[in-house]
Amino acid sequence: MKNIALKLTFVGTSYHGWQIQKNEKTIAGTLEAVLADLCGHEVKLVGCGRTDAGVHAKTYCANFKTNSTIPLEKLPLAANALLPPDIVVKQAALAPEDFNAILSCTKKQYTYRIYNSRIRNPFEANRAYFYPRPLDLEKIKQAAKHFVGTRDFAAVRSVGTETKTTVRTVFEYEVEENAPIVEFRATADGFLYNMARAMVGTLIYVSEGKISPDDLPKLLEQKDRRLTGPTVPADGLYMTKIRYEGEVGEMFN
Repeated sequence: MKNIALKLTFVGTSYHGWQIQKNEKTIAGTLEAVLADLCGHEVKLVGCGRTDAGVHAKTYCANFKTNSTIPLEKLPLAANALLPPDIVVKQAALAPEDFNAILSCTKKQYTYRIYNSRIRNPFEANRAYFYPRPLDLEKIKQAAKHFVGTRDFAAVRSVGTETKTTVRTVFEYEVEENAPIVEFRATADGFLYNMARAMVGTLIYVSEGKISPDDLPKLLEQKDRRLTGPTVPADGLYMTKIRYEGEVGEMFN
């Protein structure tokens, strides 16, 4: 059996997230059905993250085992001919036998887009969070520095997915304005359930004066989700970078 790694991109608006769910249309379910037709056997995909309903991916990795003889260079075109237009297989590579899209991932980056204007833009609907009040970017950037490092992020995660630990390492947290779009980019070794969206909601609270920038370290230490900001809507969130070692990593450089 070969272990095949896929480089994907998708718009998540019409899907109930990545993970297969009973009676719901998902990215994994849609892709598995297509790959099963191509390979002639049932396919089980392992994705690099459990993206929520409405979340997008500019880049994403999944792997599956197969004994199919379809040439790797032809697999993306064959799959894309059967997939809906909002899911695309960009590349396929032969992965090591022990490669696992989620366990082998060394870094992930999520980007959250806010459309910061008094007037909404219909072309950004389901692509960015419409926020009509001015954002205090100086205060936001001051607070965002406190997310960087190895910390317990229980205060910015939602209950729902069990994990062995709520400690994660955030390598970078950047906030960039290209008016009217403001992007919040978090790069970490992994993310807790709703962590990226709760971080943005907390920074919005900082902008609104509900939380002081210098209070953030204390709030993280208290590990109380009730003390931080809301979980912002899913439609502004994108997986934008992932990192792997070896041949699979070359697809994502």
